[in-house]
Amino acid sequence: MTDFIIDLISRAGYFGIFLLMALENIIPPIPSEVIMGLGGMAVARGNMDLGWLIFWATLGTTAGNMFWYEIGRRMGINRFRPFVDRHSRWMTMEWEDVEHLNRFFQKYGHWVIFVFRFLPTFRTLVSLPAGMSRMPLWKFLLFTFSGSAIWNAMLAGAGLYLGLKMEWLERFVGPAVVALIVIMLLAYGYRVATWKPRRLRG
Repeated sequence: MTDFIIDLISRAGYFGIFLLMALENIIPPIPSEVIMGLGGMAVARGNMDLGWLIFWATLGTTAGNMFWYEIGRRMGINRFRPFVDRHSRWMTMEWEDVEHLNRFFQKYGHWVIFVFRFLPTFRTLVSLPAGMSRMPLWKFLLFTFSGSAIWNAMLAGAGLYLGLKMEWLERFVGPAVVALIVIMLLAYGYRVATWKPRRLRG
């Protein structure tokens, strides 16, 4: 995968960065950390401009997130209700909870979009409820683009300044992400095991 990314970056330049970052938000296994890290290395070697790298990468990220936003918008929250009623235990929520989350997202969703730009996996998934809650498109685009620009600048900067030491960064980020996933899975398992419908709560 790394060789493919390096080859695409060298052949396609900024368009390659745009394409990879768009795909990274549609097909999560393509990691933005690697794409932007290698892009930063290309800047260090004089093959790219840092400002244009960040701009095109952020444009690609925004385009990829629009894919999931549009799916959520077309689906709508009401069409989600049969699924929630059928799988409430595994989701550990009932329809009233979904309605509450929808109201919260309509009021504070732009900040959720912004903050989740810095979290692996969630930065892609959060676009779906944004569309389902009918968040205004301009607001979704603004906070997606601004949050992504900061995240992409951090990754490109890491590639630029660490150069060939990028492997050290990956060794640090990798275990941190794994630890976070393990914690989340344990928390989810505990919540499923202890969750009860409202009618059975004391």
